[in-house]
Amino acid sequence: MEMPSKQRDFVRQAFEIPDAPLDIVDRRIVAELQAAPRLRIAELSRRIGLSGPAVADRLRRLEDSGTLSYRAEVSPRALGYTMCAIVRISPAGGGLRLIPGIAREVPNVTECYRITGEDCYFMKVWLHSIEDLEPILDLFTPHGRTTTSIVHSAPVPPRPLPIPGPGWTTR
Repeated sequence: MEMPSKQRDFVRQAFEIPDAPLDIVDRRIVAELQAAPRLRIAELSRRIGLSGPAVADRLRRLEDSGTLSYRAEVSPRALGYTMCAIVRISPAGGGLRLIPGIAREVPNVTECYRITGEDCYFMKVWLHSIEDLEPILDLFTPHGRTTTSIVHSAPVPPRPLPIPGPGWTTR
């Protein structure tokens, strides 16, 4: 059964899914940048086989569409955050709508997802010490049940998705 267009548009907007699939040149640009994010346009142009202005134009289009974005990733440990906790929340009453706002206000919450299943939210929280956890949880417990797990390790660290081949579409 196909998703209604209004709902499909909401999902596409919420996850910034581009309307048009990437062509082979865009996929090559993205693949090169995933392998070497600090490539200069001149080197990227050489690898792709296009002029500098053509690559710059494609990069601008990829950025404007939300397909490509940039950020500096700093190791939490370098900032003194020695522990990572995964917090799942099962809201009670009106908590369902309040939890995202609370999560946005807590700088230690680096990711927050609305999920299906028994719990409704999944968050990643970074802590300087275990003592930092209780005051953060206290912000959420009036609005539902929390379940917390401490991360021991990340056997699969964050990584880019594979670049699909020709014929790939978002629909």
